[in-house]
Amino acid sequence: MLSDIQVRKAKAQDKPYKLADEKGLYLFITPQGGRLWRFDYRHEGKRKTLSFGVYPDVSLSDARGKRDEARKLIATGSDPSAQRKAAKAAKAERAANSFEVIGREWHHIHMSDKTEDHAKRTLTRLEQDVFPWLGGRPLAEIEAPEILTVLRRIEARGANELAHTAKRTIGQIFRFAIATGRAVRNPVPDLQGALKPVSVTHYAAITDPGKIGELLRAVYGYTGNLETRCAFKLSFFVMLRPGEVRRAEWCDINLERKEWRIPGHKMKMRDEHIIPLSRQAIEILEEIRPLTGGGRYVFPSVRSADRPMSENTITGALRRLGYSGDEMTAHGFRSMASTRLNESHLFHPDAIERQLAHGERDSVRAAYNRAQYLPERAKMLQWWADYLDGLREGAKVIPIREAKR
Repeated sequence: MLSDIQVRKAKAQDKPYKLADEKGLYLFITPQGGRLWRFDYRHEGKRKTLSFGVYPDVSLSDARGKRDEARKLIATGSDPSAQRKAAKAAKAERAANSFEVIGREWHHIHMSDKTEDHAKRTLTRLEQDVFPWLGGRPLAEIEAPEILTVLRRIEARGANELAHTAKRTIGQIFRFAIATGRAVRNPVPDLQGALKPVSVTHYAAITDPGKIGELLRAVYGYTGNLETRCAFKLSFFVMLRPGEVRRAEWCDINLERKEWRIPGHKMKMRDEHIIPLSRQAIEILEEIRPLTGGGRYVFPSVRSADRPMSENTITGALRRLGYSGDEMTAHGFRSMASTRLNESHLFHPDAIERQLAHGERDSVRAAYNRAQYLPERAKMLQWWADYLDGLREGAKVIPIREAKR
């Protein structure tokens, strides 16, 4: 029977050797100085060996405890080695079927046809708000109360809409797990009504003609860098979402044909979008082309030409001009154009909707609208640009807003 002193003083020799304890336990010493706990036993007439770890990480008393547990299994007719392999396999299976593993697999497949920004935003939300609490759990074992705790944590910081978005995403991951045979039930529908309802808010937009003229004069007098100034001005003329403006790529723009074609994979609704370019829009693009025309993005980031302009750039510029979030937002340029164009009664409502890139539920009708309304949309955007010029130039008083300090 070994003592702690014998184990501690065991030295390496030219060849490996054993120091026996009792009941099959011994310390195996390698020529390199390793001291390994091992246990020899017989099961169904075969000699087998089980490893218990390395000394001193596993002490003599710990090794004896492991040996005694193994002997109890042997006494019941079980094989400790087989039990260990089964436990290891079960652990690996649990890890492979964890919420995070399945969630990342879902994201890789489900987000393959989404915009880069949307995919990145979805993964970031999962990594920050869901995976830290649910990620390590086997997905099939997660129940509704556990999910609600995670969602309430998001809700508690005032991110009510984000909590609902996270709930939808978690539900999609569960449906994916069911489809791939790794779950049989989706507990998310059980949470119906458990979260605070989302208050629908609209992006603030200036629609009064006189105030539009004032904003135009402020923007055209903006003294920030050229990329921001041009992106700011172009936002008036193209009726695009802010992300679509800031991610504009030169390869999609044909100035000779007076056309900007954004491929479907870059659009929110996954449908190719055509923007007929007005004379004013082309002038803005020609202004910026000497600076950025040799790169990928029309409006690159100030930190790296390989990335587009920051999503907060236009919003920041509006704030520097003195416009609060309750007055005007980067999304507000679309509402501005939609309101004035609809109130003009000069253009078909479907042409306006199509230029706003609002999705069509009917794919046949969507294709028809693309073909039918493109000439009208070209006339409409030129009319809109001329109308804006009139508002910018027509006022007798030109109050340029000072930045609020």
